[in-house]
Amino acid sequence: MKARRNKKQVPSFRKLLKTSKVKLENKLKNKQFKQQSTLKKYRKEQRKLRQAVKDAVSKKPMPLEDPKDKRPGKRIEREEEEEEEALPLDMMDEDDLQLMRDLGQRASFLTRDLSSSEPVHAKKRKHEHVIDKYEKIPRTLQTAPEKELIHLLPIKDKSGIIPQTREKPVTDSEQDGEDEEELELEEEIVEDPIRELTLEEHLIERRKKLQEKKMHIAALASAILSDPESNVKKLKELRSMLMEQDPDVAVTVRKLVVISLLELFKDITPSYKIRPLTEAEKSTKIRKETQKLREFEEGLVSQYKFYLENLEQMVKDWKQRKLKKSNVVSLKAYKGLAEVAVRSLCELLVALPHFNFHNNIIVLIVPLMNDVSKSISEMCCEAVKKLFKQDKLGQASLGVIKVISGFVKGRNYEVRPELLKTFLCLRIKEVEVKKDTEDINKPKKFMTFKEKRKTLSRMQRKWKKAEEKLERELLEAEASESTEKKLKVHTETLNIVFVTYFRILKKAQRSPLLPAVLEGLAKFAHLINVEFFDDLLVVLHTLIESGDLSYRESLHCVQTAFHILSGQGDVLNIDPMKFYTHLYKTLFKLHAGATNEGVEILLQCLDVMLTKRRKQVSQQRALAFIKRLCTLALHVLPNSSIGILATNRILMHTFPKTDLLLDNESQGSGVFLPELDEPEYCNAQNTALWELHALRRHYHPTVQSFAAHLIAGAPSEGSQALKPELSRRSAAELFQTYSMGAMTFNPPVQSSSSKKKSEVLQGDLFLNEDLNQLIKRHCGEVATHLPLDFAKYLKTSLR
Repeated sequence: MKARRNKKQVPSFRKLLKTSKVKLENKLKNKQFKQQSTLKKYRKEQRKLRQAVKDAVSKKPMPLEDPKDKRPGKRIEREEEEEEEALPLDMMDEDDLQLMRDLGQRASFLTRDLSSSEPVHAKKRKHEHVIDKYEKIPRTLQTAPEKELIHLLPIKDKSGIIPQTREKPVTDSEQDGEDEEELELEEEIVEDPIRELTLEEHLIERRKKLQEKKMHIAALASAILSDPESNVKKLKELRSMLMEQDPDVAVTVRKLVVISLLELFKDITPSYKIRPLTEAEKSTKIRKETQKLREFEEGLVSQYKFYLENLEQMVKDWKQRKLKKSNVVSLKAYKGLAEVAVRSLCELLVALPHFNFHNNIIVLIVPLMNDVSKSISEMCCEAVKKLFKQDKLGQASLGVIKVISGFVKGRNYEVRPELLKTFLCLRIKEVEVKKDTEDINKPKKFMTFKEKRKTLSRMQRKWKKAEEKLERELLEAEASESTEKKLKVHTETLNIVFVTYFRILKKAQRSPLLPAVLEGLAKFAHLINVEFFDDLLVVLHTLIESGDLSYRESLHCVQTAFHILSGQGDVLNIDPMKFYTHLYKTLFKLHAGATNEGVEILLQCLDVMLTKRRKQVSQQRALAFIKRLCTLALHVLPNSSIGILATNRILMHTFPKTDLLLDNESQGSGVFLPELDEPEYCNAQNTALWELHALRRHYHPTVQSFAAHLIAGAPSEGSQALKPELSRRSAAELFQTYSMGAMTFNPPVQSSSSKKKSEVLQGDLFLNEDLNQLIKRHCGEVATHLPLDFAKYLKTSLR
């Protein structure tokens, strides 16, 4: 009985899913509409009845005036009262009137509803008179005001549920003689006109509303965080605020609720996936704590599902760009809501990869990675990259890779390259996944019974048995993933990645996705199956020879080919000379401007092609590459020059005989041909590295130190040796360290200190010597002061 009672009180999981606020609102609207239509019909019938009574009264002969009522005002008032309160009782006989009074004493007559009377809804007949039709309608006596029942909360007893009601008197607010149009006019006159608010008052009112909503959201969120199991129902109340209808604060409130629910779900969501209960589990008796936990899990999953549906609907509204009937949110505000919804989905994708509906989130996010809006596309791509980087087990990454591969194929490879660039963040290396679990704690071998009997006493065997039992339990409690399972997931993931790459290489060679494909192949080339090596190298060489690739794409092709050959491809008998020739030819095509993006790939290619394959590289080839790299260092940015000179330093250490380039004397016959694109036949041994002397006067101090170091023969000790922070770093690390992408100079430029002038120059030192003497002579003359006599001038003028 107890289990059944709980089932009746608590709604089941299916009912929670089926319950919809939209359905409840529709039911309420239908009920109100029915009440309004019934009221309109009732008023229309009353008007018809009053009109019929007026017609009957007008046809009836008017009686003579009462001699007592001779005052005209009183007679006019009585006529108005007769017109307004005219009843059918005036035109009845005494027998009919007595019959109506007898019927009025019966309860059945009093409780009868005029709107449900049959004669009112009967069809009109032409021969039936209006008065005869009216006579068939029963009347109600105004003996007492009508009562309206108010339904209260029911009381539950052992016998069952007892409904509770209360009567509420209905006041007659309108008179029967007023028409509906007159009522509306009177209401408009009675109501006070709404005063229009100024802009300042409107902003103050909006601020007050917004503050109230914020406090309400904060109160609900605090209650849920304090006790999630007891207050899980408040998630529904908080989620209902996503349907805010106040146009002043609707957009802001919805954004706040979305962010609040996001943080709540991240905090209260358990670290395991919740599955639906089976029928057997539902029928078994459980404790109150377990029942409470089940109710919490069911409510959490249902509200989380509805929350994801709301986020999806926000994105769809923005995509469709259609206004809803409520017209609360404008078209411009849809984008802001959609961005908040997408950001929330990205956060959930990264934060809850283990929880329910994670695959549904992936299906929503992947199409948005190819969105026209750059901000939304970048947001989704960054979320997927973050998920790939933190996913150790590989299950979540596998789900995302499957969806991306299907999406790219469904769009016929017409997608943004950023989708495929996310593959570069996959954690496929075996060491990174397992170094903290079974690689360090290897499975312990337990002693057999015979070994124990030979080496241990009886008491020691007893203790050993208990110790081994405890260790087995601890190993089971760790629940660490097995190596086989991880390798299986990674293998499946890589298969899907390579299938996507090979499809693009085969069907869409001129697609903008090709650089991302080549970059991905260069990274994962050591994991490709040996069976594909021959075909893949042929495809790469064909792409290079076609001439349709940019220099960056060509570098990726070369890098991929040598990654293949440096790994499992060592067993293959393939001559990579054509790839060396192509790289030697491409060096002078690198961009020397601010982009500078191809140099990093070049440094990686040189490391794989020359340093790691030193045994397969001839001296002529090494000399040609060192000479061309020094020439390239003259016209690139400082960080690129540092990376190239660091590569030359490594090559000079790897191939000691290349120091002949530091000597002016030529070795052997022939002349150096710098324009020849064949490194084996350009006679690089007959030239010198004169570029290093130009680089010693470079404006960057690190370039100067590298150039001086190479001129001295790249010594590891002495005055010309490099500092440890320069010599211990690779070329790619130095390239990144001295990059000026952040508009900063490394090392920082020293500010020039202003020196104080020892002596202040006088003004006459700036003048010419002759002019200076002339000024002194005029200044030295003694002025003769004569008395001023103005009278003589006056006398002269009078004459």
